[in-house]
Amino acid sequence: MARSMTGYGAGEAPLGLGLLTVEIRAVNHRYVDLRLNLPDELAGLAFDFEQRIRPKLQRGRFDVAARLTTQAAPAAIDRDRAVAVYRALAELRDELAPGTELPLSVLASMPDLFRRTPSWSREALLASFDLAAAAALLALSHMRDIEGRALTEDMRHRLTEARQLRHAIVAELPSVVTAHRIKLSERIARLGELEVALDPARLELEVAIFADRSDVSEELGRLESHFNQLDTLFDGSDSVGRKVDFLLQEIMRETNTLGSKSQSASIAHAVVELKTAIERLREQAQNLE
Repeated sequence: MARSMTGYGAGEAPLGLGLLTVEIRAVNHRYVDLRLNLPDELAGLAFDFEQRIRPKLQRGRFDVAARLTTQAAPAAIDRDRAVAVYRALAELRDELAPGTELPLSVLASMPDLFRRTPSWSREALLASFDLAAAAALLALSHMRDIEGRALTEDMRHRLTEARQLRHAIVAELPSVVTAHRIKLSERIARLGELEVALDPARLELEVAIFADRSDVSEELGRLESHFNQLDTLFDGSDSVGRKVDFLLQEIMRETNTLGSKSQSASIAHAVVELKTAIERLREQAQNLE
């Protein structure tokens, strides 16, 4: 069954005292377009994340977001900075107010003296990302399969409509030549009233020339072949979006040729309906992986 390019998946993996969550949103795109959305604490690993997940992606635009949910790590004081700050404050106290008490509590209001050390290493983070991304990709794949089934069923319905229009054109063809013969006969009859002689063999020649010019049997045969190929692609499990799009371009080309050879108002109407059905198929094909 063909798959859709649209879907969503999320996965989690343990990391230190908390969790790493990866979310993937996918929409249709001609190629692979990967976009990462990372918090500040993970921004430095953007290249690593992309290199690990890109080989697992096929056609589509993917928005990949990762976030950390962690318990607060124990705070650690920057001793060197604290000593330097306190000495600087002591020197300023001795200059401005000698003998004034300078409690250590003043350090608590100073920025950047306390830091929280992460409870995970770079290797642990990358390992957690692999696990979370794998779970997200699995969920994404499942959703795309579901969307693909619905999309394929809709396209099969439109393909059935296209087949019915082709059959209507096939059924109409014999009457087109007959109608042209009748029209020529009526013209000959009017010429007979004017006592203008016309060789009956010329009538058959004109009918034969008309039939040859309006012959669309090859185009109709290729249309049926293309329709059958579409059925086969819809049943496949590989990425078929580009193949389907190519076939629909060929189907439209054959349909345009049908229209240019059309000598019947009813066939011309059926060709217009067929083009509409094909355009709808092409719109849906843009969502196939």
